[in-house]
Amino acid sequence: MFGVLLLAAGRSSRMGQPKLLLPWAGTSILGHLLHQWRTLGARQIAVVCANRDDTLGAELSRLCFAAENIIENPMPERGMFSSIQCGAGWRGWVPDLTHWAIVLGDQPHLRLETLTGLLAFAANHSGQVCQPAYRGKAAHPVVLPKPVFQALATSQAETLKEFLSAGEVCRFDCEDSGLELDLDRPEDYQRALALAGLTTR
Repeated sequence: MFGVLLLAAGRSSRMGQPKLLLPWAGTSILGHLLHQWRTLGARQIAVVCANRDDTLGAELSRLCFAAENIIENPMPERGMFSSIQCGAGWRGWVPDLTHWAIVLGDQPHLRLETLTGLLAFAANHSGQVCQPAYRGKAAHPVVLPKPVFQALATSQAETLKEFLSAGEVCRFDCEDSGLELDLDRPEDYQRALALAGLTTR
């Protein structure tokens, strides 16, 4: 029984526009990610947004996303780890969850088989943190068992990488080159569309 913490509080400054609202497969990147993780069997999905992000809020409303599953980060300028800690300390998670996937908001191009493989790998290593890797380099999303996820809320680490370095991480090696691509700039978006076999039309 896994939940998804979808990180969506970034400013998208290098993209020049909110990247989660960019078109993707007949919807937005945000809409695609929500559909994808529901298809993968997530028991609950929560989205971390910047405080008072009306633009993203409007898109979540258009997508009929439940308002009670929106987590507001009051200080998104502190970086991604602050959003992760907001999610880990959130009291709205359903009690029967055993694992969480921490999902970046800018990886709509990952292959479905990569994600299903990661989840199967995590199920076989249920007591450990599991992370995909491409050519030896660790990537996202990361799957964490409940005790580790809950420990994030009060961690003194400054980044997720620092937090994970204190314990053992099981690497799921796969041949998905999209794992090394983040959608930071317009050219990254075009590359991601090409990887997924999509166009903006």
